[in-house]
Amino acid sequence: VQLQASGGGLVQAGDSLRLSCTHSGRTFSSHVMGWFRQAPGKEREFVAGISRSGGNTYYADSVKGRFTISRDNALNTVYLQMNSVKPEDAAVYYCAANRYRDLGSSIFDYNDWGQGTLVTVSS
Repeated sequence: VQLQASGGGLVQAGDSLRLSCTHSGRTFSSHVMGWFRQAPGKEREFVAGISRSGGNTYYADSVKGRFTISRDNALNTVYLQMNSVKPEDAAVYYCAANRYRDLGSSIFDYNDWGQGTLVTVSS
């Protein structure tokens, strides 16, 4: 499985950005998908996750109400819509695929990872 994340860039605080992640395999709909992020000097942290069907989502408290995760199983793509972006949202964002476990927030729940896309926020 290969995951290709895109959409990162420089954004002003308060603006919006949409990240995309494309899954290369034929089993995308069998994977729980998640977004994580890692800022310099910090550990990788969970941002949002979505169930295989897209019917259930889960967010970190820090992004709840501002970010929305969604997926299109026909396009093998998961999205992260980031609204009202804050300086503390700046990080490398990674998409991840979870083939075997239920929707969760631990990095250990996810077995395949994309290369990351950088989000920079100017205040």
